[in-house]
Amino acid sequence: MGINLRDILVVHPEEDIGAWEGRVLALDAYNTIYQYLSSIRQPDGTPLMDSQGRVTSHLSGVLYRTSSIMAKGVRMVFVFDGPPHPLKKETLETRREVREQARKDWMAALEEGDIEGARMKAQQTSVLDKTMVAEVKDLLDAMGVPWVDALGDGEAQASYMNAKGDVWAVASQDYDSLLFGSELLVRNATLSGRRKLPGRGRREYVQVVPERVDLRENLKAMGLTREQLVDAAILVGTDFNRGIKGIGPKSAIKLLKAHRDLEGVLRFKDVEVEHADEIRSIFLEPVVTDDYDTDFRRADESAALRMLVDDHQFSESRVLSALKKLEVKAAEPTQQRSLDAFL
Repeated sequence: MGINLRDILVVHPEEDIGAWEGRVLALDAYNTIYQYLSSIRQPDGTPLMDSQGRVTSHLSGVLYRTSSIMAKGVRMVFVFDGPPHPLKKETLETRREVREQARKDWMAALEEGDIEGARMKAQQTSVLDKTMVAEVKDLLDAMGVPWVDALGDGEAQASYMNAKGDVWAVASQDYDSLLFGSELLVRNATLSGRRKLPGRGRREYVQVVPERVDLRENLKAMGLTREQLVDAAILVGTDFNRGIKGIGPKSAIKLLKAHRDLEGVLRFKDVEVEHADEIRSIFLEPVVTDDYDTDFRRADESAALRMLVDDHQFSESRVLSALKKLEVKAAEPTQQRSLDAFL
């Protein structure tokens, strides 16, 4: 899930993702695919499946949502996580336990006839396995959409690509890319639109719009350096450590301004953070690769139809319609680092 910095950030909403026409986004692939697995489901929470009982929600999301976004002139490079850092083990185990409990609650809600409650619990049970990842990569190849395998954290790799000027922004629901040094983060790139509020009845909705977050603007507003922002995250808690009890984002900023760095705050509080230096290096000196490209290619219609229609029983007409949307003008690479339009 990453660290939630929402309450301390300056966030700029957009009316529509079309405002980013001509841009290339480095998409946090796992984050996005989990969104699809969570949200693209039947009313009772059952994921979409083909005739053999294989889950297809991830493929549906990648095809239809990617094509809709690209039809507006916005292009995306999918960046996949590499092996998780050993310090992330506790976080991953906690997520596994949450999924297992949610699955039990889902089954119980179904037995009670609580369809809305069942769907809510089902959304927390999503599992992305190696087969699904391979399928998504094959589909992206057929769509002509580039993808990158990170050596470690996908957001670290995406942020590196942004810093190099190869993409305009990192697209993720998490805020960790700011800690990794992404100059620009965009949220809700694949989620924008009307979304039902959980547990509020069938007619209560909220409008979700794309958002952008500028790292330099926010560092200036907070009066912190990026290194101090990383220290603040460590105090609050990251995927690699538990935070200090009683310290949230706002109090972490105040403490760092008063005591300069993590060590100063820890001395003041008389507490310790295990592996603090290693966690800092995860964010400030991440393992990344230059072995990638961001070139978009013409979609391979035959490959897409074989995979989606022949193998997974997708509607041929809908697949062809989605592939047609991919035929948009190429984004201008020289525009990726330019933020002038938004300053």
